[in-house]
Amino acid sequence: MAIVAPSFLSANFLQLQEECDKINASEAEWYHLDVMDGSFVPNISFGIPVIAALRKATKKVLDVHLMIVEPEKYITAFADAGANVLTVHLEASVHLHRIIQQIKQHGMKAGVALNPHTSVSLLQDVIVDLDLVCLMSVNPGFGGQKFIERTYQKVRDLKAMIIDSGSHCLIEIDGGVTLGNAKKLTDAGADVLVAGNTVFASQDPLETIRLLRLA
Repeated sequence: MAIVAPSFLSANFLQLQEECDKINASEAEWYHLDVMDGSFVPNISFGIPVIAALRKATKKVLDVHLMIVEPEKYITAFADAGANVLTVHLEASVHLHRIIQQIKQHGMKAGVALNPHTSVSLLQDVIVDLDLVCLMSVNPGFGGQKFIERTYQKVRDLKAMIIDSGSHCLIEIDGGVTLGNAKKLTDAGADVLVAGNTVFASQDPLETIRLLRLA
């Protein structure tokens, strides 16, 4: 079964406690939390205080995705806020190996995200150190975008690398995940499905999550 990580970028921020209650009652195992700085991506979302508040509202895994420049400056702060998984972008991390080690030293799982144009081959030297690779299947910065079809091949290529290296890291797909493409993604090798509008705009979010999990 897939791990489903509803993306709170698509939640109703005016009813955040109710949205948390809804996800807590579902089969979703993770919260996916996108932190954007308006520099690495052309949007600004939410930051450390919101994540600290969400930590108090759930016992589920907080999967924090940093779409920011200089992520190394904030590792301690996100650990203190309660993040369980901290993902940085390869494109924003000059000293990637060092950042991965710092994340782990703070007791979190370490993830690396790749933008759609970035080859999975660039992870060859760090794949055994990673707990998660997040493949962006849309251009990062905004929710509700169309899924990029090339992602399926990237998943297969990444899965082959993971197996060949003996790594145990998970493959996460972020962007444009729907009930229509979820099974194709898991068949290709995806482990974690990030779903924003698909979940929060659903007439029955709990059933949608259940179906995504079965993909």
